[in-house]
Amino acid sequence: MSPERAEQIAISALIWLSTNEELLPIFLGASGASAQDLRAQVGDPAFLASVLEFITMDDAWVMAFCDAEGLKYEEPLRARYSLMGAEDIHWT
Repeated sequence: MSPERAEQIAISALIWLSTNEELLPIFLGASGASAQDLRAQVGDPAFLASVLEFITMDDAWVMAFCDAEGLKYEEPLRARYSLMGAEDIHWT
């Protein structure tokens, strides 16, 4: 997957996540990001990778996102590993 396509998927994931009233607070708490960070870091591949990392933690989240965006279920994870800086993400 090209980095450009991966970034498109990640931005779609960020938009989807930001409108999900159930998951957004969980992501913000887990990542330490604020609502302002979502807008400020939209161009940061490592941050976008963290969004995909979060969504791919749960199959139901992957399916909901992919169904909403018309993506194949494997695309978010492929996109996550195609983004520059994705290898630097550590949740602990």
